[in-house]
Amino acid sequence: MNTSSDSLTPGEQWLYCDSALLPQGWARQVVIRIDARGDIREVRSDADPEILERPARHLAGCLLPGMPNLHSHAHQRAMAGLAERAGFSEDSFWTWREAMYRFVSRMQPRQLQAVAAQAYLEMLEAGYTAVAEFQYLHHDPQGRPYAQRAEMSLRVLAAAREAGIGISVLPVLYRYAGFGGAPADPGQRRFLNDSAGFLEIHRQLAAALIRGGNEVLGIAPHSLRAVSAELLGEVLNALAGQDRYPVHIHIAEQSAEVEACRDWSGRPPVAWLLEHFAVDHHWCLVHATHMHPDERSALAGSQAVAGLCPVTEANLGDGLFEMREFLDAGGRFGIGSDSQISISPVEELRWLEYGQRLAGQSRNALVQAGQSSGRRLYERALAGGAQASGRALGSIAPGCRADLVVLDTDHPALYGRREDALLDSWIFSGNASPVREVWVGGVQRVSAGRHVHGDGITARYRETVDELLESANDG
Repeated sequence: MNTSSDSLTPGEQWLYCDSALLPQGWARQVVIRIDARGDIREVRSDADPEILERPARHLAGCLLPGMPNLHSHAHQRAMAGLAERAGFSEDSFWTWREAMYRFVSRMQPRQLQAVAAQAYLEMLEAGYTAVAEFQYLHHDPQGRPYAQRAEMSLRVLAAAREAGIGISVLPVLYRYAGFGGAPADPGQRRFLNDSAGFLEIHRQLAAALIRGGNEVLGIAPHSLRAVSAELLGEVLNALAGQDRYPVHIHIAEQSAEVEACRDWSGRPPVAWLLEHFAVDHHWCLVHATHMHPDERSALAGSQAVAGLCPVTEANLGDGLFEMREFLDAGGRFGIGSDSQISISPVEELRWLEYGQRLAGQSRNALVQAGQSSGRRLYERALAGGAQASGRALGSIAPGCRADLVVLDTDHPALYGRREDALLDSWIFSGNASPVREVWVGGVQRVSAGRHVHGDGITARYRETVDELLESANDG
């Protein structure tokens, strides 16, 4: 039993569930005490709800920590599924990227907010309770800064508040088209900033943030090909006096990117980054798909998180992360929905495991004998996602945010399952979601599997998609 001796305060609430996954394992008859700020203050197991100091609301089902989504490009939700027609040249990540550039080239601030709110609604309904938003659509379609330079990042912050999801806002530092300071392409003009412009965006976001709750501010150098060492160093030095913040970067996603980095520097990208910057547990290296064994060991030793997005990586033909070797080296990972081609922590974890099974022609590829694949994957992704988010998440424990997911144990996919078998069945069997309730910071956002404000958010999303498709056709 894990308890706190704090006295009761106004605005607290108490929740009770029959079964919950706690840091020490599965527990029965669990009571959770949540303060007015939305943080967990006390957790009791083997508790009798009839003799509590306050009445407790009963959550019918199995209670899990909510999953952090550590990598999202929310604006891509509106084009999910629209790049699946083969071109006349060889399709690749790079041809998909050109299609994405064309689609978002005319997106306006209010449209970005509507699309992001829909993406965040779907994340919540799937069991994500926090998102790290890697936001690089900064300027107007001509590449001119908005009057309020952080306009677009403020829009994704507003969308997160509208949907009620926790957010790590990661404005993206982007300047070049390729290694060595190659001039940017016209399709990238909305993304570009020098250090002064980027730091102004960061300053405006810092002023708008509600601290100590569901929001945190970090930074995201887009990739080694999009920034120079001098530019990144200048920004990191300018922010050095502030509280430590999450730093996310795309890296080693494509084989062509790795070869271009070698041609430029003589080193592959992960090795180059680790040699030139003080990468530590505040960093998240997104994808990191193509690494030499020495790079895998060095990344694991840095305590940085590998941000894996298996569904997007499969959709784009990126390649397969060598997960078993990374875990054997002590590596940390989390999962993200990236391009929003699918928004589901279950599908990300399933693809992560199944990719390793296919590669190794084995089963239960990422666990030791006797361990549950579902539970082990879920717990590791919780820990890595929380670390990469820069917030106290991913655990039902005092001091953590009250981000909670309730699974319907009467759902046919879960019926008759308990504890580890329940997680295994959720992750590896079926596609109908058994997520019944979702709470973020102690506030219920999903009830009976539906977002409590979903109808209005989805109506605005549909209107926005109509506008975007009409604009694309006119062009």
